[in-house]
Amino acid sequence: MTTFPQDCKMRAVFCFIFVNIWQVVAGQIHYSIPEETGKGYLVGNIAKDLKLEIKELSHRGVRLFSSGRTQHFALNYKSGHLYTTERIDREEICGWVEKCVLNFEIIVGESMKVYGVRVEITDINDNAPKFHSEKMELKISELTLPGSQFPLYEAQDPDLGNNSLQGYKLSSNSYFPLNMQTTVNGRQYAELLLGKPLDREEEADHNLVLTAYDGGNPVRSGTVQIHVMVLDANDNPPVFSQHIYEVNLREDTSIGTTAVTLKATDLDEGINKELKYSFIKITAKASQIFHLDSNTGEITLAENLDYEDSTRYEMEAQVHDGGELFDQSKVIIFVTDVNDNAPELMITSIINSVPENSPPGTAIALLKVQDQDSAKNAEVMCSVPSNFPFQLMKSYGSYYSLVTNRALDREQVMAYNITVTATDHGTPSLSTSLIIPLQILDINDNPPLFRQSSYVSYLLENNQRGASVFSLKADDPDWGENSRITYSIIKSQMADFPLSSFLSINSETGIIYALSSFDYEEFREIHFQVKAQDGGSPPLSSSVSVTLFILDQNDNAPEILYPSPPTDGSTGVELAPRSSEPGYLVTKVVAVDADSGQNAWLSYQLLKATEPGLFTIGLHTGEIRTARPFLDKDALKQSLVVLVKDNGQPPLSASVTVTVVLADSIPEVLTDLSSVSAPADPQSDLTFYLVVALAFVSCLFFTFLLVLLALRLRRWRNSRLCDSGSLNFTEVPVSQFVGISGAQAFLHSCCHDFSLTTDSQKSNLGFPKGNSPSSPVK
Repeated sequence: MTTFPQDCKMRAVFCFIFVNIWQVVAGQIHYSIPEETGKGYLVGNIAKDLKLEIKELSHRGVRLFSSGRTQHFALNYKSGHLYTTERIDREEICGWVEKCVLNFEIIVGESMKVYGVRVEITDINDNAPKFHSEKMELKISELTLPGSQFPLYEAQDPDLGNNSLQGYKLSSNSYFPLNMQTTVNGRQYAELLLGKPLDREEEADHNLVLTAYDGGNPVRSGTVQIHVMVLDANDNPPVFSQHIYEVNLREDTSIGTTAVTLKATDLDEGINKELKYSFIKITAKASQIFHLDSNTGEITLAENLDYEDSTRYEMEAQVHDGGELFDQSKVIIFVTDVNDNAPELMITSIINSVPENSPPGTAIALLKVQDQDSAKNAEVMCSVPSNFPFQLMKSYGSYYSLVTNRALDREQVMAYNITVTATDHGTPSLSTSLIIPLQILDINDNPPLFRQSSYVSYLLENNQRGASVFSLKADDPDWGENSRITYSIIKSQMADFPLSSFLSINSETGIIYALSSFDYEEFREIHFQVKAQDGGSPPLSSSVSVTLFILDQNDNAPEILYPSPPTDGSTGVELAPRSSEPGYLVTKVVAVDADSGQNAWLSYQLLKATEPGLFTIGLHTGEIRTARPFLDKDALKQSLVVLVKDNGQPPLSASVTVTVVLADSIPEVLTDLSSVSAPADPQSDLTFYLVVALAFVSCLFFTFLLVLLALRLRRWRNSRLCDSGSLNFTEVPVSQFVGISGAQAFLHSCCHDFSLTTDSQKSNLGFPKGNSPSSPVK
């Protein structure tokens, strides 16, 4: 076993770094760092490379985005430096890939600009060559000819270049020199060469040490113990049916499937024909995925394949017979890709709300799409619903920007749930969807609108003060303060009167109230305008024309114009010739009503006449005509009471007295009028009757008082005569029994209480004392 010199000082941490090597080309920033750097290792200054001020980092929202499972780097927003977040191991991250590069993106601010960052991990000699087993056994027949070659285990070194495996060394011995071979891709492997004939009887076992070393500084190495056993002669070796086995396996091949079956033949008999299969060169990862049945030579799948992990596996198999003769064959398994990975969609930046007046092209979100498959299976197409006002625009690399492509209107759609779908070109295709919620913010772009182009309302006159007339309603499709509506009256056609003294409007509800009682005879209609204004900034408004019609109420009695009401207590006189025929027009009562409609329809009735049946009156014309010829017995002066009534509910009326004088000529009229006394006033007769009735009642009451007084005096006198000794009147004033005034006093004293007292000897009748101090009468 050979030990290589190692310089302890060379194990010190590298005193130089490569992180200052960067450049920005076509939107990319390049850095280079050595592997095995620890957490917090400075990679570069992002702020300086992107020409950003330190104070702008948090304000502009500079963010780092990596699509890998592990975030290897972080950004310090206070200094702008890019740091590692964990120990960086090139072999763990990139495996056998010769050039290890980590890619991520820097997203800058609301502009959503994307810069690619490439960090190359350079290799250091941190791995020693290693054999997959620490011991190896070889069985060689003593008849084996010198010059025969025996394959040895191959060491693995995940480092690159000089740091990787450089060669092998074998411990010194007299039988087996080391034979080095080189593959077509330049990889070296070692074989054990038989230098001279073996003699089992002389030496049956040989123990060797094979050392694999790399070219790093310091040099690292690994060893394997080789035990060679010398066997008796076996003259026919086994032979594989193929020198190279090539197999294509889909990555979705199920576990337990036979990938390939190795076949070998041996012409010997007995124990020397018993064959055993084994792998002599296989990577640790391949040994976990593939299993070789040593008896049948079947290579089966022990774990799932993944094309994205490895596209091919190379192994070397060996077959031994019972006498330990062998043959070798290479097995190459190609993994073919299937579309087993759906595209991945990741949101790197998003805005949750935009105002409805945002211009087309406003960025909503920045998305990154990727597919772990390859070729067409990794080609991805992204889409959004065509009926939405959004589109996806290709950005840097595999980034897409979701932007608006036309104007937004919150009144039509208040919010969107935008479904972004990523579909690959595999067969069958796979897709992934995610939903981006977006709220549309309101702006004051809609004025209030009334539900009608104009309003007409009706109000009955003599309404109560403060009564609700009617209400208006305007709608504003905006939201919040922009839809809060206030109402006001802005214009009126009442030039002579201020409208504010008649009407008012509730600024919040739009209800119009009457401030005064309207009179149809004064106003029949009112025209004005109402404005509705929202609470936006600036506010928007609209107005509507309103007409209020005042409806008539039967609040005016008919007014008689002819004959005119008397001013001196007399009535008008109409002349009717005695020779008048029936139907002669004597006069006409003319009346008007200030109301309108049916409230002003008048009818005439003859309530009272001196000679009933002598005259008639037209129901609707008011014309007084004779109903029959005049007779000599008819009174010269005829008094007619005419009632004029309207058609309202309830009806109102007025009356007038018409005096008609029967005469053939004017001189006769004058003579007759002088001899005709004025007709008795019905009102005066009524007064007379009331006075007479009052006088009669007064006399009757006075008579009743006199009768009552006489009865009292008689009873008192009889009582005195019957019991002059035992009944005494005491303390009764004489004035109470004298004259009319005495009678009044007696009636007054009778209203007082009196009592009758008795004792064992006599009974006394006592009267209350009067107001006079006179002595009692005995």
